[in-house]
Amino acid sequence: MSEQTPATSAYGSAAYKVLSVRTSEDTRAQLEVLALLNERSVTEETRIALEHWVEQSKSDPAVLKRAEQVRAEIERDAETKRNAINAVLGGKDTKVSARTTKQASASSDA
Repeated sequence: MSEQTPATSAYGSAAYKVLSVRTSEDTRAQLEVLALLNERSVTEETRIALEHWVEQSKSDPAVLKRAEQVRAEIERDAETKRNAINAVLGGKDTKVSARTTKQASASSDA
């Protein structure tokens, strides 16, 4: 899969990135038939399928659980970086750092 720079397309004013996907000949043939039946391009058919999958994944309990874990990891990493910056700056902004630590631990406990 590769991504390129955003470009405005026929899908309105939103910017889109190119995404290349390798698939079997059988899957490609079926996608072409579905696109024909739905009177859409293969690109449009693929975009619709991907958008559907993304929306479906947003309500998957396993995905939501993992998202919370990743969020907690990001918060821990951010806290480490804030502490390093504070050490370089001589301990400035320690109140914000302490508050964020409490918020991160509260969200990871949930």
